[in-house]
Amino acid sequence: MSIELLTMADLSKKWADNKTGKFYVDDQCIDCDACRTEAPDNFTRNDEHGYSFVYKQPASPEEEARCQAALEACPVEAIGSDG
Repeated sequence: MSIELLTMADLSKKWADNKTGKFYVDDQCIDCDACRTEAPDNFTRNDEHGYSFVYKQPASPEEEARCQAALEACPVEAIGSDG
């Protein structure tokens, strides 16, 4: 029997760059580009430090769905949703 440890984004460790709102990226981000591919209108990259963050919270059901897809696609679960 194996036990799988689940990691989740930590609200207390979210990047300060994140736009206030439901979605956020924390310091587990490995800059893999998954979120920027899934939701390019909502996630961008901090080029100086090499991580992604939410620069625009979703403003439509379509953007909300893309942000949720980004959360699910993140390989290190660095994207969180507090709503």
